[in-house]
Amino acid sequence: MYNALYSSLCVFSNQYLENLEKSKDIVQEVFIKMWNHEILSQDQDAIKAYLYTSVRNKSLDYLKSKEYKVKSTEVDIALLESEDYFEKEVLIEEVSRLVDQALNVLPLKCREIVELSMRGHQNNQIAEELQISINTVKSQKKIAYKKLRPLLKGCYAVFLAYLLC
Repeated sequence: MYNALYSSLCVFSNQYLENLEKSKDIVQEVFIKMWNHEILSQDQDAIKAYLYTSVRNKSLDYLKSKEYKVKSTEVDIALLESEDYFEKEVLIEEVSRLVDQALNVLPLKCREIVELSMRGHQNNQIAEELQISINTVKSQKKIAYKKLRPLLKGCYAVFLAYLLC
């Protein structure tokens, strides 16, 4: 669970704190607390929910602390405490994690092409940067999307459900 969620939880906490080092500390504290209290369950969704909620609460506690107030300016705690903000950030992190996992299934060149495309590069820019033909870029993207569609099917449904709420 640690290997699967550590990075995502750090990025999630960083959305609140805008301090990656402090975010890493908070995530480690949450995992240690989970380990010490033997909060282990067979239900992966329950553990994930516990971890995200705990990281959120620890991040908010830090923002309310004297240590934080001395170091920086005030933030809108009410916004960060809202359930809508929490749900949106969890959704973004989960979808990002699933997309990253799916991209890691692709062959290296194929993944490079898709990542450049996701960053807004046009086919001709990708071809020039990777020193390959435009037709190779197009065919690799077609192969990638064919492989990614079934892997990311659940992401579309989750993201669409959020947008419709």
